Amino acid sequence: MTKTILITGCSSGIGRVTAKFFQEKGWNVIATVRSDPEEDVELNALDNTLVVALDVTKADTITAAVAAGIERFGAIDVLLNNAGYGAYGILEATPEHKIRMQFDVNVIGPLLCTQAVLPHMRARGEGTIINISSMGGKITFPLGTLYHGSKFAVEGMTEALSFELAAIGVKVKMIEPGMIATSFADTVNTMFDVDPTQTEYAPFVETVMAGMQQAGSRYSEPIIVAEAIWQAATDDSDRLRYIAGADAEQIIAARKAMEDPEYLAMIRNNMGL
Repeated sequence: MTKTILITGCSSGIGRVTAKFFQEKGWNVIATVRSDPEEDVELNALDNTLVVALDVTKADTITAAVAAGIERFGAIDVLLNNAGYGAYGILEATPEHKIRMQFDVNVIGPLLCTQAVLPHMRARGEGTIINISSMGGKITFPLGTLYHGSKFAVEGMTEALSFELAAIGVKVKMIEPGMIATSFADTVNTMFDVDPTQTEYAPFVETVMAGMQQAGSRYSEPIIVAEAIWQAATDDSDRLRYIAGADAEQIIAARKAMEDPEYLAMIRNNMGL
């Protein structure tokens, strides 16, 4: 029987590549986008693909997308909580609405989407929830207070959720990508605003930005994340974490092997701080 996956955040990047990857593998795909779904010519042209509107910060759109997917395909076997973004910058200069939005999208959104599919999966006695975490849920970089805070939260909530959902036959997994060539980098680049009255931060921000730009050449392609998601969705194991990208493999291993002072010193040195 053909399986079905619901993916949040299919407008671009990892979500879009993963939607096409699963469709090519013969799955039914519920590809969700924040914009008008009828305008997405590429995804609408795919067989066995339903393009629907879903904004993870709006519960009514989540409920409607889940219902539409079940009506179209009869079941949802896998939920991929992919939608997310990175808010980087000086905390003191960040307005409250940006703080709340980072956690609304990266943390509250996946929780609400998971809640929405659980009655269906519980009734069926099976299903898989896959959350997109990050190597940034295991390690941190300067200026990432909000982003890393949100991804550390994804790590914790995913691990804890795996206990209770095992009781109803539902698996819970997470993907930890490294630096991936998506529009995420462009989003990050717009976040480095320093309040004109907080000039003390300016040299620090300039140094960190330069360090991150140097790292840009090490981006991996999003297909490697799609492949890790495929493994998580199909290996029928109780494995919890799947790392995607050589950089993620290396830096997560290094973090495990280091005490805090050693790790922090390494990051400062790499950033030229």
